Order: sequence, then structure tokens, then C-alpha cells
Amino acid sequence: MEYLTSYPKTVSFLDGLKHKINVDSKEGLEQLHIVVKKNFEELLQIFTSEGFTKVKFEHKQPDQIGNGLNLKLKKPWEMHVRMVDLKKGLIGIHAEVEVSRDYLQHLFSQRTPVVYEIEEILKKYQIEYDFWHDKVKKNVQLIIDNYKVKLSNPSLPVFAWKPMLFVIGTISMLYLWKYINTI
Repeated sequence: MEYLTSYPKTVSFLDGLKHKINVDSKEGLEQLHIVVKKNFEELLQIFTSEGFTKVKFEHKQPDQIGNGLNLKLKKPWEMHVRMVDLKKGLIGIHAEVEVSRDYLQHLFSQRTPVVYEIEEILKKYQIEYDFWHDKVKKNVQLIIDNYKVKLSNPSLPVFAWKPMLFVIGTISMLYLWKYINTI
């Protein structure tokens, strides 16, 4: 299954300045952040009620609050959300879609930032939000047009790593048992 989404391409700010969101082959899309004036516990409760679960192992970002959250999408995709403290009572929400942590390909697969998926959740709970462009250090006033983003399935079939550990452990135990019995 491919994952299809949209992402802001050209944005304008309150002062009329227009900016095109950069895309490069190494970093991908330049990430916008969604900023809300809520506390972490309220946001955690909202995301949990939407089906998100806590991420156990992750690379924490600077100023990240608590653990990240993930939501299983259609196989093999998941949405990963992190919340960061922006001071002044504001929380920044960073979200991206990537191959699920359940699969070995998570380590080296493509991923893309997403904002509209989070925007839908915030609208559902009537939470006020702004899009923040960290590089320009301004709130986005208007999204002029969008990229169409398509994440392709990994070229190799996805491999669930947890069952692989069980199989490797079982085979290792059998070889150990065989070795011990031959001594």
C-alpha cells in the first residue's frame, strides 16, 4: 500500500512574505510545526482517544515532552507524533508518516512530515492551532498550494523483526542443546 498525502508547498506570512517549502533528496520536505496553546496531558488524552499509543524506543528530539506517540495506519505505515515545549505555554506538534517500527525496514525507509492529518484531529476537538515555520520563525497565515506526496512501499517485502527474534532464539537454543549433548 502506498501512502498518499498533501503537504504545504507555498505559504505566506502575516507580513505578506511568500515562501516555498524546500524539498531536498537527503532531508526530504522542510517540516512545518503545528502549535497549540494546550497542556501536554490534555493533548496526550486526545491523541490516545484517537488510537495513538506511546512509543517505547525512540530518538528523542531537543525539548521533547514525554514519549512520542504512534498510530498504526494501513500496513506497513504508521504516524509518529512528538510534542515539544516551545515556552510561553505553547506546544509544538511534529508528525510524520513512516514504515512501522514493527518492521525491519523502519530503520532505512523514507518518511514524510504531515500536518493535515493532525489538523483534522485538532479541528475535531475544536482546538485552536497555528502552523509555525521554524526556519523563518513566523506563523503561517495562508497556505497557497500543496505538494502531492506519495510514499511508496519498500522495495523488499516488509519483515516483522519480533518473530525473527523468536525464530533466531529458538534455532540458537537448538544448536546450543545439540552442542551440549555432544560434549
